[in-house]
Amino acid sequence: MARLRLGPLLRYVDWKSAGTATVWVESDRPATAEVRCEDGAGGEARTFHVAGHHYALVPVTGLTPGTTTPYEVLLDGERVWPLPDSAYPPSVIDTPEGGRPSARITFGSCRWAAPAADHGHDPVGPDALDTLATRIARDPAAERPDVLLLLGDQVYADEVSDATKQYLAERRDLDEPPGPQVANYEEYSHLYDESWLDPDVRWLLSTVPSCMIFDDHDVIDDWNTSESWVSDMRATDWWNERILSGLMSYWVYQHLGNLSPDELAADPLYAAVRNSDDATAELRSFAERADKDPVSVRWSYRRDFGRARLLMVDTRAARVLDEQNRQMVDAEEAAWLREQALEGGTDPDTGCDHVLVGTSLPWLLPHLIQDIEGWNAALSRGERGPRFARLGESIRRHGDLEHWAAFPASFDWMTDLVAEAGRGRSTVCVLSGDVHHAYVAEARWPDGEQPDAHIVQLTCSPVHNSVPSSIKFGFRFGWSRTGRVLGRVFARHGRLPKPRITWRRSGGPWFGNQLMTLTVDGRTARLSLDQAQPGEKADRSDARLETMYDERLTDGAARG
Repeated sequence: MARLRLGPLLRYVDWKSAGTATVWVESDRPATAEVRCEDGAGGEARTFHVAGHHYALVPVTGLTPGTTTPYEVLLDGERVWPLPDSAYPPSVIDTPEGGRPSARITFGSCRWAAPAADHGHDPVGPDALDTLATRIARDPAAERPDVLLLLGDQVYADEVSDATKQYLAERRDLDEPPGPQVANYEEYSHLYDESWLDPDVRWLLSTVPSCMIFDDHDVIDDWNTSESWVSDMRATDWWNERILSGLMSYWVYQHLGNLSPDELAADPLYAAVRNSDDATAELRSFAERADKDPVSVRWSYRRDFGRARLLMVDTRAARVLDEQNRQMVDAEEAAWLREQALEGGTDPDTGCDHVLVGTSLPWLLPHLIQDIEGWNAALSRGERGPRFARLGESIRRHGDLEHWAAFPASFDWMTDLVAEAGRGRSTVCVLSGDVHHAYVAEARWPDGEQPDAHIVQLTCSPVHNSVPSSIKFGFRFGWSRTGRVLGRVFARHGRLPKPRITWRRSGGPWFGNQLMTLTVDGRTARLSLDQAQPGEKADRSDARLETMYDERLTDGAARG
């Protein structure tokens, strides 16, 4: 009998009254995967085969908008989910009613796999996803997220747990590169097992839809930070297998579920993979093309949640790294994002009131860090001569200076985009993670140029990780008045122009394992931040979420 290895993950749920959803599963052998709902809705799909693993993305049809229906998963006609003797409530598909104006969108990034509950003390504190799962499981009828946005570093290929290090050591000599890091597809599959077999997270992802995008640690720290970095990595004898395996596994485990059934039906790669007895070669060829020719692949995507439109942006693979023309996204990607952001304006049928730009890397940073990244970009492109350019590259790599501010032309492009997207809209929210703390920053334009929308940077990280005290001090200092003055010193040395906009921190910084929730209802928007707090029990079952911030972002009135 086929066995469920991983999943189910509830991924796409339709918000436009089509009554469709997708559910991702992995089985231990070829099988027909079926999702069967209590109300008669359902669907099935044959598994596809990649590198010895068997997966299915099951399209579910016949869902009734405005209902919440429990479902079960079957493999070859045998029920495999819910698990026998499960203590969790039934997994459900909540199908929004067409035209619903409200949505609860929970987001965060950077989740290092939590140790098993029976391992006792968690060195980085309780996992925010575990505690969210516990909160929902205790009261399934209470308010819950409509969607969970995971903004990067869903797995850490370069910073593995002790258990994974032991697993790697049993497979190969860790004294040989890449050492105690993931080397190939099979080892990537182990990372996803470790992360998504966490019982709380497994149940949470089965019952709350999710959208995902990669960041650097899904592949390696500083992935695509510069042209010379790429050259150095390609000169090693292990990098090619690492990057291909990273892109292949991302496509299977994360990217497929980001797409709607219509997008999947139009995807020739998905069709080829499903129709192949062993799709490893097809997927590997795709990954080679994606690595060598990033313009040929689009990882960014759009999702609509009522009156909120999410544009999830690839800020890693789509970069242009020519030092004299650095861009966070290439020209074709930028044009697509602008088209999606502006489409429909605020039209009741084709437009939106809230534009959400999901980018793993923050657009607006603490002022000192923002200026240092701009200064570093100027040095690295030769603004102060070759000697400073070499120094700039070294500082860039050691300091992780690779956010939007490190791509000055792209920072300006993003500034123009959010302003243009804000015409007539209520909010434009840039949702980010990466920097292992949380904050709210409000952007301001010069008098007479302020967009209609309330434009904010909402940063929330980590979900489950840690920040050294020195880094905490650095981020706090970066927001301070003294830090801002010091930043201008760096800006003058780099001959940077004065920023076209200003911004102020209106919330945070907060440090801890945490999640933000943006609740939109018509033109209004509210933001809350919840931190995971430890309990007293050794198995961490009494960890809880504590609300640290809960404020209205806008009442929907135009700012102008």
